[in-house]
Amino acid sequence: MAGFRLPGPFGIEIDLPFLDQITQIDEGTRARIQSPQPGSVGVTAATPPPAVKPPAPTTDPEIEALDLAPTARAGAYALKKAHPTVRFTSGRRDKAQQASAMASNVVKNRKWIEETYVASDLRTKCQEWVDKNPDKKTQSEIAEGLLSVFNSVSDAELASISKHLSGDAFDVQPVETDADKIKATIRGLTGLSKFLDKEGGLVRWHAQF
Repeated sequence: MAGFRLPGPFGIEIDLPFLDQITQIDEGTRARIQSPQPGSVGVTAATPPPAVKPPAPTTDPEIEALDLAPTARAGAYALKKAHPTVRFTSGRRDKAQQASAMASNVVKNRKWIEETYVASDLRTKCQEWVDKNPDKKTQSEIAEGLLSVFNSVSDAELASISKHLSGDAFDVQPVETDADKIKATIRGLTGLSKFLDKEGGLVRWHAQF
């Protein structure tokens, strides 16, 4: 068995008889792919990212459906924030809706218009129509008559009868639980010009701006 000599210091050769038996690494066996870099514990490339929660809604469908003017809309949101259980029964109305809403009360009190609205030419015309048509007793009949009065006046005159027509008023379902607290909140709403908890002797919670 042949030895192998390596030059030593000062010309001395070192005999390494078994060096030639060391197995040489075949280049063909070397890894050609780099090992993956270590990641965070428990996370692999196949791990999906954490689900992102959708943002909380910034609008309330019930309030948006009222189609209120800006100040009244802000008031409705403030009221709902303070009392999440409140329910709105009315917001902006067109002429037919206003006539129907008024008629529903006139059915119960024929003097409801006169006792509810501030004095104006249109209030007088509406009450006169009711007084002159005692045979009209159903809500639909009275609503039809009041709508005919509305259609005979200008938009400016029409605005005097109700803030609902401009979207500057909303009605709230009256309740007994926390009634005083809710009423106090309504009375403190920014921009409020009037709050009624009775209209023509009937229990109605009406806020206008």
